[in-house]
Amino acid sequence: MKKIFNGGASAPFFMDKYLNQIAVQKIAAGTLFQIIESEKIPHAFLFRGPDGLGKEYVAIQFAKELAAKYASNEKKEDIISNLNKLNEPYLKYIFPLPRGKNETDASGPFEKLSQDELEVIQEELKKKILNPFHKIRLLRAKNIKISSIRDIIKFLAVSFDDITYRVILISDAHLMNEESQNALLKNLEEPPKGVIFILCTAYPERLRETIRSRCWSINFAPLTDEEVIYILSDYYGIERTLSKKVAPFASGSVSSALEFIENDFDELREKTIRILRYSLGKRFHSALSEFSDITDNQDKVQLRLIIKMIITWLNDIHRFKNNLGNYFFNDHLETLQKFTTKFPDIELNEITHKIDTIDNSLKNNFNLNIAVGNIVAELSSIIPQK
Repeated sequence: MKKIFNGGASAPFFMDKYLNQIAVQKIAAGTLFQIIESEKIPHAFLFRGPDGLGKEYVAIQFAKELAAKYASNEKKEDIISNLNKLNEPYLKYIFPLPRGKNETDASGPFEKLSQDELEVIQEELKKKILNPFHKIRLLRAKNIKISSIRDIIKFLAVSFDDITYRVILISDAHLMNEESQNALLKNLEEPPKGVIFILCTAYPERLRETIRSRCWSINFAPLTDEEVIYILSDYYGIERTLSKKVAPFASGSVSSALEFIENDFDELREKTIRILRYSLGKRFHSALSEFSDITDNQDKVQLRLIIKMIITWLNDIHRFKNNLGNYFFNDHLETLQKFTTKFPDIELNEITHKIDTIDNSLKNNFNLNIAVGNIVAELSSIIPQK
């Protein structure tokens, strides 16, 4: 017996195996199952939420669930096998690509790419097939090409009467420029029967309102720590002990967790402790020297990770003062206790907000040296002058 999902966070629901296999994003999966059961399938969806939440994974599982319900018994197994392999004509997967040498808008999306670039793309696709949480990232791939969107027309031109639904999955949909969005809009305005568009994006506001209004919006929530640990361990083969240490700092995102791991999580955390110790002690030169490798290499990613850790430490102080437990820096409880005992009346909300503002400024090519100086200055201002 199937029970329709009613929207609650812990509501039980039963469905065919593909959406039910999802160990994360149960609310999104339940909403999609409700839509399938209604037999009124929208022609376009907007999957919205930060990177690393499993939007594309859910999209592919949704496509398989549709096949399980609507495909003939003779075709069902073949369709699902091809969806697992991201194969056309069952699924068209569009993602940002680099621009090839002497490429024009009349060129095909892959036509002018070098053999090396094509081989890298094939390797990335293989990783995606083996691990649906894998994020395809290519050098110089800053946009979704107009040629990739125009290629949809060729995809739609061929009719497949034995396939009830075909899916066009667009990764990082916000990276379509104005021309690409206009081209996509034409397809959304006159949607062909049996084709479903799924646009995945962390920045829905960068898409035209005319596109957003034609899509059924599905919000993806941050993952729990347990879900992040599960994905890191089971899909990326990361040792469970490290996964458990990183997950609380990842803000519910696998992508963020992987950034911490790739940048040596343990060293980052110890560096953060040293920066805090030197800044709070007004040892400015020592504090700034801890950032020297970051500023020398203009490593914005590592700086933003350290800012996340600093904000987490400040939040730990707040939790310790209010006996809330669940500390992220749980192996530095003595330091948290000493700080709160010595400075019981210090308010950290304003400082936390200012440091978060510095983090946001880095998205707009803010000077790293100025950012580092501002961080040290803000932290040093926490402790009043004697």
